[in-house]
Amino acid sequence: MALARLGHALTRRFRHPLLLHPPPPSPTVHHAAVAHSFALIPASTCARGFASSSYNVGGVISCYQGRSPVYTVKVLELLFQTNHTRSMSTAAQAEPPSSSKPPAVSQTSSKVPVGARKVGLKVVMMSPGFIYEPYSIREPISFWKRWFTPSGWRRTKEDVILEMKSAYAVSRLRKKTGYTKKQFYDQAFKIYKEVNTLMARGDISTLRKMMTERMHSIIKNELKKRQSMWSSVSWELVEPAVSIRTLRARMIGLDKNDLDKAFVQLTLEFVTKQKFEAYNSKGEVVSGNNSKEVLVKDIWVFERSLFHSGAYWRVCGRITL
Repeated sequence: MALARLGHALTRRFRHPLLLHPPPPSPTVHHAAVAHSFALIPASTCARGFASSSYNVGGVISCYQGRSPVYTVKVLELLFQTNHTRSMSTAAQAEPPSSSKPPAVSQTSSKVPVGARKVGLKVVMMSPGFIYEPYSIREPISFWKRWFTPSGWRRTKEDVILEMKSAYAVSRLRKKTGYTKKQFYDQAFKIYKEVNTLMARGDISTLRKMMTERMHSIIKNELKKRQSMWSSVSWELVEPAVSIRTLRARMIGLDKNDLDKAFVQLTLEFVTKQKFEAYNSKGEVVSGNNSKEVLVKDIWVFERSLFHSGAYWRVCGRITL
């Protein structure tokens, strides 16, 4: 009888729900947060979808069946870790917000890679890279045709517009840089002489700072062709210049709201006397005569920025008529 009563007592005891005391808190902050944040989960509760994550947790956690509630600390810890897993293509997010304040959209997503920095890229144009409205000789027109025919009226209108463009470019240049014709002619003639001297020597590296990138590339190719024909050359400029005159002035604007953000191109005609000789590999004269002066006419285009600090005149092109 005593054994029967003991058996019945044990049977009734096992029919009651089994309660497990919560495990002692871990010394680490991570497990303490898990034990503090999650309460008892009944065995009949489905843990699927408990954590909000980009990963599929449903294949790991399934619905528990039965009546005994247990502490699923390990399961919750897995959910906690999965929920805080970050993809390598997204940025690190802030700590999980409290339950009283829902997370903002900007806190849960970001397009900046981990460790990346947002760097502002500032692109500065050093030269337009072309000659705007290159100078060309206008066809002569008679007085009667200019003033008494429709074609002459159109031609006169075009000529007036061309002159107005030049006058406007010079006026802006004078306002921004204090341009004077005499000062610019002296500077342009000095550049003209120095560039030709460096070309005769074949000094490509020094020519780079006196020309635009496009013009420097053209001169570099010309020197390669010349070196394949002649071993060396001798060049001399007879000073002063016979004549220097402005053929055209143009302004290339970059911003219609800021007239000072522009480039100015001045086309000059140089008429000078020069001496030239070319030699082969043996030092023999194969072209030119160093004792004879030759009258040469060159048309060069000079360019300068109106908005760069420390800007100076550079050669941006040559025009052959």
